Amino acid sequence: MIKIFRLKIILLTLILVLVQVITGCSGNQDDTENPSDLSGFFNIIGSNTLTPLTAIWAEEFMLLHTNVNIAVSGPGSGAGIAALINSTTDICQASRQIKQREINLAEAKGVEPYEIQIASDALSVIVNPDNPVSELTIAQISAIYTGAITNWAELGGSDTPIVAIARDTNSGTHLFFKEQVVQMKGLPTEDKKLEYGNKVLFLPSTEEGVSEVAKNANAIFYPGLGYVTDEIKTLAIKKTADSMGVFPSIETSLDGTYSIARPLLYYTNGVPTGIPNAFIDYCLSDEGQAIVKGIGFVPLK
Repeated sequence: MIKIFRLKIILLTLILVLVQVITGCSGNQDDTENPSDLSGFFNIIGSNTLTPLTAIWAEEFMLLHTNVNIAVSGPGSGAGIAALINSTTDICQASRQIKQREINLAEAKGVEPYEIQIASDALSVIVNPDNPVSELTIAQISAIYTGAITNWAELGGSDTPIVAIARDTNSGTHLFFKEQVVQMKGLPTEDKKLEYGNKVLFLPSTEEGVSEVAKNANAIFYPGLGYVTDEIKTLAIKKTADSMGVFPSIETSLDGTYSIARPLLYYTNGVPTGIPNAFIDYCLSDEGQAIVKGIGFVPLK
């Protein structure tokens, strides 16, 4: 009986060890293959334009993975890139590409910026619905923002002063619009010395710019497509005076006919791993890209 009892103990011990080994193996697989077991915290800092989209993605991801917590803040692309350089964010969200000097600063601190495009956007030039102007050329918009054109009457509108609104200098949207529109990048009239005029009103958030246009009949601004509401009017944009005016939309951004389209980006320190990687995979999934389209941004092709 004693021998049989000892044998049972030995067999039971072997079974428990085997179960632990199997469980350990399946646990490791769950970490990578079964995201329902994800747990932890990470933060995302950067673009104000991207914040509404990222916030929805984060909320949906946390509903799927209740042990994951994500903090999202949108002080601007510049702040996000600075946080990436200083290793104070897990993901930087940016509405412009990182500059070479920023890459150099990052590498000097042992950070390797890794770029992932997660959506696209069409900067929409907007005015108040009471403004009779319906289309502008890139050159005309440039002249508005440099201060060369100051009255709507010069553009076929009413005899009233133009209130040009822009994002603050920490914004990726600010820099992209300056290079692409104010300096007329890629056009025969391109001039890299052009800057925003001294009467331009700089605001810290896109929401404030849209709100100001909605209540000011003389204002003009350039939010991302996802910020367009029924309270404002979008303008058709012409590359040159001889071009056809094109309105911003998902379709015109995807087919390349709209001239102020841009990529929306995430940056990580090296190839993303762990929970941030699982989150980015979700953003790039069919479900994640459906959210992009649902809130008015441009999904990846």
